[in-house]
Amino acid sequence: MQMDRRTGLIVTIASLLCVLMSVRSFGDVARGDDPVAALRAWLKQPADHRPELAQQPFSTSPLTKMQAADAAKLLRDDQLRDLRTTRADEWKTQAITIGEHTLKWKQKFVGKKPRGGWNLFISMHGGGNAAPAVNDQQWNNQIGLYSPKDSLYIAPRAPTDTWNLWHEAHIDPLFARLIADAIALADVDPNRVYVMGYSAGGDGVYQLAPRMADSWAAASMMAGHPNDASPLGLRNIGFTIHVGALDNGYNRNKVALEWSDKLDQLQKDDPGGYVHEVRLHPNMGHWMNREDADAVDWMAKFTRNPIPDKVVWKQSSVTHDGFYWLALPAGEAKGGQLAVVSRKKQSIAIEKIEGIGHLQIMLNDAMLDLDKPVVISMNGKELFNGVPPRTVAHLHHTLAERADPALTFPAVVLVELP
Repeated sequence: MQMDRRTGLIVTIASLLCVLMSVRSFGDVARGDDPVAALRAWLKQPADHRPELAQQPFSTSPLTKMQAADAAKLLRDDQLRDLRTTRADEWKTQAITIGEHTLKWKQKFVGKKPRGGWNLFISMHGGGNAAPAVNDQQWNNQIGLYSPKDSLYIAPRAPTDTWNLWHEAHIDPLFARLIADAIALADVDPNRVYVMGYSAGGDGVYQLAPRMADSWAAASMMAGHPNDASPLGLRNIGFTIHVGALDNGYNRNKVALEWSDKLDQLQKDDPGGYVHEVRLHPNMGHWMNREDADAVDWMAKFTRNPIPDKVVWKQSSVTHDGFYWLALPAGEAKGGQLAVVSRKKQSIAIEKIEGIGHLQIMLNDAMLDLDKPVVISMNGKELFNGVPPRTVAHLHHTLAERADPALTFPAVVLVELP
């Protein structure tokens, strides 16, 4: 009996020593010269027991290019494990709830999964400002309208039955979460995500395509009306409009021609962007007898470039804190703001600013050489000239914001605009 007590005591002491050594090991690594090793130690802890990453010394230690790549992979792998656990139920039940709004959807897989992952088409139904049964009928119809090749085709049900059901403010975070879930849980290619919609769904495309352009490879608007939407944010995606030539409800046909002229002029002034196609179908009214299905193959020709060399960011009445590799400090986003920013080699030029006092430039090694000085200027005046450090903190923050590996940045420069 005495031997058993001694044995138990020895085991207990040994266990305590192991725990103490583990804690000491994490502390030593966190204070050491290898931030990636410290990150690994931090990630080994249970997620709900991890200390705040931003408060750890290693999170702001400068990283090499290789260390940044390793850290990005570690963080993304950890995020995927979390998403596949915490969001499995909402993906299975095909319903996402944020606050008081729930986005339900129907889906189908068509063809064979491409090597880089499924293409994702999000297709918005018509209706709006009608009884729930009417919008349900439109939703049930939408899932059968199109069958994009080698794709996951999703027809969501609008959370409300209002006239503007697809461009209310709650749609953006719901769609962002839907896309993140599809990437993590259905092996969707994040650079081949498309949005389309018919009638009221087309209204939504006019609005969501520019304000969420950094999520899309291309977009197709069918038989809708833009209301107060601006085409400026469409610079880096493919955008097509399909309207019946006789569809004069709300002047949809005339407005489509007006947008055609606007997009033509934008492309003329900026030949590197605004690829578009506008088609008015002869002898067709609001229903185009599925001639608009040609838009599916047209969109599929496009692959998203998450880090384009020029970004045109026009805030709508529904604002965002980030767009491609640009961001605003929390609380500074306002409707109507405009930022036009381009880059060439190590130089970044802020070409035009309206209503913005501070701008964050997010950088990664696919954009330029982060081991060399980066120059940020506006109207010939240098706002920053230096080597921006890569850090775990920046990687962690930008990945958490979007859950998009292609929009993860190890370096961020905040500039104050004159």
